[in-house]
Amino acid sequence: MRFRVESLDQHYGSAQVLRRVDFEIAPGECLAVLGRNGAGKTTLLKCLMGVLPVTRGKILVDDTDITGWSSHRRSTAGLAYVPQGREIFPELTVGENIEAAARAHGTFGTPSMDEAIGLFPVLGQMWRRPGGALSGGQQQQLAIVRALVTKPGLLILDEPTEGIQPNLVAMIRDVLAAFKGRMSLLLVEQYLDFAVSLADSFVVLSRGSVAEAGRIDCTSRETLARHISI
Repeated sequence: MRFRVESLDQHYGSAQVLRRVDFEIAPGECLAVLGRNGAGKTTLLKCLMGVLPVTRGKILVDDTDITGWSSHRRSTAGLAYVPQGREIFPELTVGENIEAAARAHGTFGTPSMDEAIGLFPVLGQMWRRPGGALSGGQQQQLAIVRALVTKPGLLILDEPTEGIQPNLVAMIRDVLAAFKGRMSLLLVEQYLDFAVSLADSFVVLSRGSVAEAGRIDCTSRETLARHISI
C-alpha cells in the first residue's frame, strides 16, 4: 500500500494543531514520526484513522482520496491502528478481542489469523482471560495482534514501547521487522533506538508542522535525538 498525506491541517476550535503536514510511505516501508510531547503526533494519527476531522488537505491510499471516509471504511480498506493506551475491550476475553477484529475483516479461522496469534504465545495461554486482567505489556501484545489479524496494508502504531519492559520491546521490534515488506508501517515513538531500527524514513513534527524529513540512512542519530529531547 502506498500512503500519502498532502498539506494536512487540523484545528481544535480556533487553535490550529496541524499545519500543512506532508509525507509519503512507500509500499513495505516504515515511516517514523518523531517530535516532542505536544508536537501533534497523536492528533495526526487520529486524523489518518478518521477519528478526528481534518480542516484541509488530503489523505490518499494508492491515489484514492480517503479524506472523507469513516474510520470503519478506512479499516476495511487496509488501515489498522494500535493507539496509545491500547484501547482493548477490558470486559472481553483475549480471544474475544482478537476474534471480533478477525470476523469484522473476514479473516476469522484463516492461516493469517493463526499466524498473528502465534507471534505472542502468552496470548494463547491467556485466551479466556479478560483483557482488563492482563499486564500493560500483555495488553500491548493483544493490541498489536488484534490489528494484525485484519491483514492491514498499513499498520499505524502510537508509542508501542511506552511502559514496556526491555525484553518485550525487543520482541515487538522483531515482530514488526518481520512484517516489513508485507505491509507499510507508520510509527510514532519516543524511544529513538527502536524507531531507527525499524524506519526507512522519518518526519519530525514541531508545533504541528514538519520541521525536518528524510531517509534514516542519510541522517545522523544526533540530528534525530535533538528533535525529541526535552
